Amino acid sequence: MKLFTPGKIGPVELRNRTIRSAAFEGMGKDYSPTDMLRDYHVSVARGGVGMTTLAYAGVCRSALSFTTQLWLRPEIVTQLRDITDRIHTEGAKASIQIGHCGNMTHRSTAGCLPVGATSGFNLYSPTFCRGLRPDELTALARDFGNAVRLARDAGFDCVEVHAGHGYLISQFLSPYTNRRSDSFGGPLSNRMKFMDMCLDKVMEAAGSDMGIIVKTNMRDGFRGGLEIDDCLKVAARIEEHGVHAIVLSGGFVSKAPMYVMRGEMPVYSMTYYMKQLWLKYGVRLFGKMMIPSVPFSELYFLDDARLFRRELKLPLIYVGGVCSRANADKVLDDEGFDFVQMGRALLNEPDFVDRMRRDECHKSPCEHINYCIARMYSREMACHQHCKDLPPRILKEINNIRKRNS
Repeated sequence: MKLFTPGKIGPVELRNRTIRSAAFEGMGKDYSPTDMLRDYHVSVARGGVGMTTLAYAGVCRSALSFTTQLWLRPEIVTQLRDITDRIHTEGAKASIQIGHCGNMTHRSTAGCLPVGATSGFNLYSPTFCRGLRPDELTALARDFGNAVRLARDAGFDCVEVHAGHGYLISQFLSPYTNRRSDSFGGPLSNRMKFMDMCLDKVMEAAGSDMGIIVKTNMRDGFRGGLEIDDCLKVAARIEEHGVHAIVLSGGFVSKAPMYVMRGEMPVYSMTYYMKQLWLKYGVRLFGKMMIPSVPFSELYFLDDARLFRRELKLPLIYVGGVCSRANADKVLDDEGFDFVQMGRALLNEPDFVDRMRRDECHKSPCEHINYCIARMYSREMACHQHCKDLPPRILKEINNIRKRNS
């Protein structure tokens, strides 16, 4: 039984094999951490997790989708150090996810016209975006390296580089979003060059005292995106860079968002908290078409992840539908993965890990209704089971989804 044994990610040893996944909390303010963000991660650390991951931190201003995300810059290092110190006091390690959102933002948030692998229009935001010049890619790669140095100053043990889900590195990797005609476009070997540049700078900055994790896709989750054969090649290239672990995920936020999380998106709940009337009613009208449901099942990424486990030698972190002690034991003991990441289970029960330790039959009461995800675009992520006085229309939507899930 590996679950409650120590495990290493590069130079960093975790007290057990559990990691709070880099799931965007929506708990920042003005690109900075808050007491709410600190208290949530400290509660997860107190609840027995091996490592908790703050998410998501932009490597520069243009990297941000929401003002409730973190912009990793010197001005917030002291606040972040307070969070990591408190996490360490509870016996857990601290990680931070760094990345660039690419074209999934707005000028008001990013401080400029959104940028991406290719110029065009992103319907998901919705916004026009501008393709990045080669000299800008060099500067952005340096930003990734600088973010690692700032993470060290803030007391983080590990950094998770986001190279999946249709964010900027993923936008370069995917033929759906990369239609460039220069040396960064065309064949996969070219489309990996920006990722290579970023990881070179990340590993240089990491030195010998920080663990480096990369989140990458096993499939983009839609026709015209990356499929498993190319994603295996991407993962092999990531391994060549000497990173210490890979998180195996999938999906593309601007094209197949529920492939990442599975289940149904509560569209009314999502729009209820939106302030822009045009967006609120537009999403109510077309949300079901823009965000199609993908059925939830426990361990929903496992079949694909097995293929990566066979091909790769470095530690692999499984994420996707781990909601019980039985799930965690299967992934670690039967399937040969090194760590498990969990998001919704640790939002529902910050002490989920300790509950699994005390009870081998424990299963998360999370219903996978995804109200937590629906509200995170406008407010902090929260489980509907913890929210009091929800409006009757939201309660009705939750009950309808619960019935469809049963």
